[in-house]
Amino acid sequence: MRIGILQSGHAPDELLATSGDVAPYFERLLADKGFTFATFSVVDMEFPVAITDCDGWLITGSKHGAYDDIDFIAPLETFIRDVYAADIPLVGICFGHQIIAQALGGKVEKFAGGWAVGRTTYDWNGDTVTLNAWHQDQVTQAPRDATVYASNDFCANAALVYGNRVFTTQPHPEYGADFIGGLLDYRGQGVVPDAQIAKARADLPKPVDSPRVADQIAQFFKTRRVA
Repeated sequence: MRIGILQSGHAPDELLATSGDVAPYFERLLADKGFTFATFSVVDMEFPVAITDCDGWLITGSKHGAYDDIDFIAPLETFIRDVYAADIPLVGICFGHQIIAQALGGKVEKFAGGWAVGRTTYDWNGDTVTLNAWHQDQVTQAPRDATVYASNDFCANAALVYGNRVFTTQPHPEYGADFIGGLLDYRGQGVVPDAQIAKARADLPKPVDSPRVADQIAQFFKTRRVA
């Protein structure tokens, strides 16, 4: 099964040499699960020729907001709606979660409650799952066709399922301590409150449930179910 990774942003320049860019994290997350991958840097206006170029699509995170007036946003929303109408499986992470919701009738805003940074725990369809998060924007109104799959007191729409067509998560199953540590160093200073940065840094060695969510993403692509 060929998965198209729609890269919607780049890693900080300071991390590119050591940690690499965004898309390879998903290849590593979903390694040995029977997939091949093709990456399209949509943030740089590199789009697939057709929605049928791949068997499923995954939209990455980004430093940009879904509501920003940037060239790639409108064509990406059109691509999302076309993929949805064609019943091709689609996964979105962080910005991907947000832009899919916006494209399908939801609302994304800069959350007045502030940031979620680092190791964060969610009610994950009745279970407890901990993943790394990095966001201030949130889906504040889910689309009509979406069902809430995960949430916590800070983020009501932390994961959404749209029937058997779309699975999206606000937190980052692809990022471990190395990348989150880099974000704390190079994107958090002066933006995220110092106390949150300190707590996130202290939590870096603690485990997260990325392998479990990787299995869910793989299962969704293959069977259209999230369990």
